[in-house]
Amino acid sequence: MSDQPRRQGTPQGTPQGTPRGKPQATPQGRTQAAASPRAAATAATPTPIAAPATARRSAQAAIQTTSRAPGRITIRGTRPADLIEPVRVKAPVSGSWTEYLVLFLRVMAAVSLVKGLYHWAQICSIGAPANQTFEMQSMAWRSVTVFFAVIDLVAAVGLWLAAPWGAVVWLTSVVSMAMVELFFPNVYGGSAFVVLTEIALLGVYLWLAIVSARERPA
Repeated sequence: MSDQPRRQGTPQGTPQGTPRGKPQATPQGRTQAAASPRAAATAATPTPIAAPATARRSAQAAIQTTSRAPGRITIRGTRPADLIEPVRVKAPVSGSWTEYLVLFLRVMAAVSLVKGLYHWAQICSIGAPANQTFEMQSMAWRSVTVFFAVIDLVAAVGLWLAAPWGAVVWLTSVVSMAMVELFFPNVYGGSAFVVLTEIALLGVYLWLAIVSARERPA
């Protein structure tokens, strides 16, 4: 009889071990309470703005270059004056003796070319009478003609290029022609005009070479 009133005064929906007046915490309520501070922190944190792709690639390339060769990085100027190619300090002066020497060598190259072609025309008997062909000439005449036909063309190439060996070959041709005309008159007739012309050309060349060498700085 004493237990029945006690049981009737106790609410049926409340457990016996749970104190009255305090709400019972459920797992779902705990999850919502724990998630609310995280959501607030996430909303308060500003979202970083993504950098453009071009800027990121440039930064990566700069980092790679610095890591590979830190001591070889050179900065080029962007001013127009920095992009100009270096200019020669001493430009060749027009009207110098060196230019006159080169011009003289070019003229002698043309003369040597004409002489060489003339000797080859004699070898091929071009325009020669039937009794004055190459086979009808003496051995000395044929040997000298073949010699000058070869050396004059070689001298023409060297003189046109203004090469040192071209001047040497040309001097050999000039001296040889003067010697043949002077000491072997039976070959080409011993013309004094040819001898004087060769000597004059030789003197002009030596004078231009000496003056041009003095003009050059030491």
